[in-house]
Amino acid sequence: MDYSYQQLLNQLRKSEGDGWKMITIDGVVGVGKTTLMDIMVKEFGYTPFIEPVVNNPILDKFYHDRERYSFPLQVFFLNERFKHIKDASKLDKAVLDRSIYGDVIFAKMLRDNNEMSEEEFAIYVDLFQNMIQHCEPPALMIYLEVSTEEAIRRIHKRGRTFEIETENIYWERLNKEYRNYFDAYDASPIVKVNVDNLDFENKSKDRAYMIALIKEALQSF
Repeated sequence: MDYSYQQLLNQLRKSEGDGWKMITIDGVVGVGKTTLMDIMVKEFGYTPFIEPVVNNPILDKFYHDRERYSFPLQVFFLNERFKHIKDASKLDKAVLDRSIYGDVIFAKMLRDNNEMSEEEFAIYVDLFQNMIQHCEPPALMIYLEVSTEEAIRRIHKRGRTFEIETENIYWERLNKEYRNYFDAYDASPIVKVNVDNLDFENKSKDRAYMIALIKEALQSF
C-alpha cells in the first residue's frame, strides 16, 4: 500500500466555512503546542483538549522498541484523538493539541521506516478512513514549524527521558514528514509560523506576536 500525503488528504472533508468551530495546533514534539494552547485558553476562552501523552501506557515503551509498539501506540492515539474531536465538536470554542487530522504523519513514517508492517499500516489506514468520515475539519489549523536542531534543544530542555534517549535521526525524519504533510494540507484554513526564534512562553513580545496572528486568523470566521 503506497500512500502519499496528498492521497490521504484527498480523503478528508474540506472546509467550506461550515466545519467544526475548533482550532488545532500541530507541530513536532517540543515545538510549543501546549504552551500556545494555554495562551489561547487564557486570552480567548477556549476549552483545551490536551494530547494524551500523560498516563499513556505505551508511549515510553514505544521509544525503546518502535517496531514492537508502533501499531498499538498509533491505534491508541487514533482512538483518543477521535474521542477528543467528537467532544470538541460539541463546543463553540475548543482548541486541540494535535488532532486526528495529523495522526497519519506518524503512522506513515513508521511504515516507511519499516517499523510498522504493511499489514498493520493497512489496518490503521482503514480505521483512520472510517473515523474521518464522521469528522469535519477544524475552523483553523495552526502549524508551528521548527528546525530539527531547535526541536531537539527544546526536547532536552523539557527533560522527558524517553525523548532525550531517542536518536536524532528519528526527530530529523519526523520533522521532514511534518513539513511534507503541511505542504500538502488543504482540508481547512491554515496558519504556518516558524518558531525557531520565538519564545512565546517567556517573552512578552513573542507572546503578543502570536496573539496578534491568531486574532487576525479568527476574524475570518
